[in-house]
Amino acid sequence: MKKNIAKILFVAALAITATSCKDKAKEAATTAAEAVEEVVNAEKYTVNTEASTITWAGYKPTGSHNGTIAIENGILDVTNGKIVGGSFIINMDSITVLDIPADDKGNAKLVGHLKNADFFDVEKHPNAAFTITGLEEVDGKTMLSGNLLLKETKNNVTFPVTVTNENGSITLTSETFTIDRTKWNVQYGSKSIFDNLGDKFINDDMELKVTVKATKS
Repeated sequence: MKKNIAKILFVAALAITATSCKDKAKEAATTAAEAVEEVVNAEKYTVNTEASTITWAGYKPTGSHNGTIAIENGILDVTNGKIVGGSFIINMDSITVLDIPADDKGNAKLVGHLKNADFFDVEKHPNAAFTITGLEEVDGKTMLSGNLLLKETKNNVTFPVTVTNENGSITLTSETFTIDRTKWNVQYGSKSIFDNLGDKFINDDMELKVTVKATKS
């Protein structure tokens, strides 16, 4: 009987592990920042900031939080209907929390914590930026690479996207992916940086999903 119970628990554990691995977003390939080549004679598409956004999620052993960050402005360079360059500015002061009611004191507390020096230090670093360094087809997917500048730290990240171009409007939508926040000097609660955190740590992986809509200037 004990052996049967142990076997059931073992199979259940395997199932949970498999589900967790399947559901976890893939980390964006992260390398040193790359040189940005000048784009010549490309059409300019202006980012529609009201229709563009970044969603985020952070995890810890006891749960998770999620929200949005606004794109402040940006330009996409387009040649023959394809994105060949561009950049956009991210307004870090716009960060919101969606999983806690807006009128709950916990919402303002968490937003304030994310904005202070423990996390994104928005007073000193009000903006982040993303500059496209390339797009290529890999195994049937469009992979977007770009330099992400955050807290005066710049790394190049690569993640899968879908791009549509219809009636003078381009929409770039990423799959959900993760970045290791510690690579941008966001270290609070990281057990890879600090010892003796027990179960009070926050995962290094931060989930992101980017949606950028732009129209021909």
